[in-house]
Amino acid sequence: MIILPAIDMKDKACVRLVKGDYNTACKVAEDPFETAETFARAGARWIHMVDLNGAKEACPVNQDIFVKVAAESGMKVELGGGIRDMKTIEWYLSQGISRIILGSAAVKNPGLVKEAVKEFGSRIAVGIDARNGMVATEGWMENSSVYYLELAMEMEQAGVNTMIYTDISRDGTLEGVNLEQLEHLNHTVSCNIIASGGVRSLEDIKACRDLGLYGCICGKALYSGKLDLKEAIEKAGG
Repeated sequence: MIILPAIDMKDKACVRLVKGDYNTACKVAEDPFETAETFARAGARWIHMVDLNGAKEACPVNQDIFVKVAAESGMKVELGGGIRDMKTIEWYLSQGISRIILGSAAVKNPGLVKEAVKEFGSRIAVGIDARNGMVATEGWMENSSVYYLELAMEMEQAGVNTMIYTDISRDGTLEGVNLEQLEHLNHTVSCNIIASGGVRSLEDIKACRDLGLYGCICGKALYSGKLDLKEAIEKAGG
């Protein structure tokens, strides 16, 4: 299982949110480039990055930062937030981003997901973000009537290989991952599943590994010092 340390960008700063609420944004690091370098020194091979401004505005906002991290860190970057069309996908991938995450588009424009997967294959992932199992969109500000397993099955049919699942109610809370929903998802589809939201300790890493998940995203636990990235990578076995 791979560990993906997270950097969420808002107004050019590295921040963390609680349960996706933009009003809770708290700066956790001064410099995204130094932070990425720290992650790379700890042994991370992937980094998970989110354009929070982009998610809210439905268009890229902090793109120069993501491209520079991809060029300078030595890690592979998976990126989500505000990516709504093929032009943006093509541009990011041409600039060194390794994997694009489509979230709101998976619900509102599944045709884009199909087109992107056809063109770029495994470099396209889908982010499924849910409250009480129901998918949320537009930077988690809008709730849909789509159940997370329903969307996952639809995206698998569209050819998606990798899915990032976030339980919004746990994101940024350090309350632990939602193992029950992750297990249901992992048994429902044959895709690579990345856990996100609530990671707090090595026990969460071990639990996700034991479920047979492909990856686990760590954010607040790293910045708060509750989780050591090098130890997490060793525990994950990848």
